[in-house]
Amino acid sequence: MPAEYTNLEKIRLEKLATLKQRGIEPYPTRAQRTHTSRQAIAAFEEAESKGDSQPVQAILAGRIRSMRVMGKITFSHIEDGDGRIQLFLRADEIGEEALETFNRDLDIGDFVQARGEMFRTKAGEATLKVQEYRLLAKSITPLPAAKDELIDGKVVRHTVLADPEMRYRQRYADLAINPEVREIFRKRAAIVRALREYLDGLGFLEVETPILQPIYGGAAARPFTTYHNQLKQTLYLRISFELYLKRLLVGNLERVYEIGRDFRNEGVDRTHNPEFTQLEFYCAYADYLQVMQMTEEMIAYVADKVLGKRQFKYQGNTIDVNPPWRRLELRQGLLEVTGIDIQACPTTADLQRAMREKGLPYDPNAPRGKLIDGLIGDYLEPTLIQPTFLYDYPRDISPLAKSKPGDPQTVERFEGFIAGMELCNAFTELNDPLDQEQRFLEMGRDYDTEDEQRHPMDEDYLRAMRYGMPPNGGFGMGIDRLTMLLTDSPNIREVILFPHLREREDD
Repeated sequence: MPAEYTNLEKIRLEKLATLKQRGIEPYPTRAQRTHTSRQAIAAFEEAESKGDSQPVQAILAGRIRSMRVMGKITFSHIEDGDGRIQLFLRADEIGEEALETFNRDLDIGDFVQARGEMFRTKAGEATLKVQEYRLLAKSITPLPAAKDELIDGKVVRHTVLADPEMRYRQRYADLAINPEVREIFRKRAAIVRALREYLDGLGFLEVETPILQPIYGGAAARPFTTYHNQLKQTLYLRISFELYLKRLLVGNLERVYEIGRDFRNEGVDRTHNPEFTQLEFYCAYADYLQVMQMTEEMIAYVADKVLGKRQFKYQGNTIDVNPPWRRLELRQGLLEVTGIDIQACPTTADLQRAMREKGLPYDPNAPRGKLIDGLIGDYLEPTLIQPTFLYDYPRDISPLAKSKPGDPQTVERFEGFIAGMELCNAFTELNDPLDQEQRFLEMGRDYDTEDEQRHPMDEDYLRAMRYGMPPNGGFGMGIDRLTMLLTDSPNIREVILFPHLREREDD
């Protein structure tokens, strides 16, 4: 279906046609650039400080963000990945026809290349005096107009692209006009880089495991299902890396990690997105206490690298990730916020009775583990603002964790919480193949086939375990949530470049 153009787009298309008629290629194959905006300004300021009389020559390239015509001269700002820089175009320098073409046929949003020398204007701004320019790409659709306003000494940006859904749908436009959004994704890249640096420094090996899996597992979630035509086989997009990474421990790769995409066919809210980026690592001969220490050190390391500090603001709260973090036993935490002692409620009926007595709502069809999970999310999690490790979970909801010595119904598991949301999850991993098989059977029996808590039997994983798996500690963390924290973003969609949205009729 052909595009329907607005009046403004039709005007720009006419300019495009005019440029072509005059022999100007609006989308040339080659471009040149010797400096970014920041590099050009830095080189000029260095020459100024040294009193160097030799002018700084530069070829710049970027998107036109402003144009101010003043007779025989034009001031314009272009923006590149480093920032903005001013261009000064004068008829005496580039010729009247070239200046007229710039003013008449180029628009805000067009990409240009400009060659010239740096100088400082009377207003004190480092500027490129243009000797020659060239159109690199003609913009047909105008960017949403942004307006900066000075309020209480701070620049506040008002933009017509303020609707969050529109920003997510047209992230390219959002990035083009909102430098603070670009900064979020620069920080996200720095976060991933810092995580790799930390783990690599501890001798971990980064690996890749299958995204398409014949049996999904490693987490409590409903998978996305697909079909392999050649093999005539139903496959699942992975919900976790866990079972494949632990297979590698069997093969004597003692410290492994993966950073990649997971896919969970579940609801969407401010901290959940069906497609998200996960870090998981597994460390032979470690337990959940050692992984706790690694976790708090790793997050502090990332904060140092990305923010340069370990205290930062998140949605009005000052968060301090400096180790050691608070340790809170799950049983004690739930007792404090609900008055229910889960250890005194060993069966589903016992826990339901206790919840009724406390006036707490519950799903009468939910098993004990799911009821406990609900209590954590509804009552305990929102109270955990400063970094906290909630530890020692019921076996019911932790099919891959090792039981505590002397307490077979409690497993060595912790979850890390910051700002009232779960950040990470870790276990002393189960390495007894017979115990693991029994856990799979229990999960299959206690949960119906449609329940996302149900964990399928993975015979190949059990086969791997039977070869012998070293004791180990495992860890998983959502990169998106960590990015939310370190960029003060209230919604997970703010830190995902292209979050999936519902279809609209005009799509």
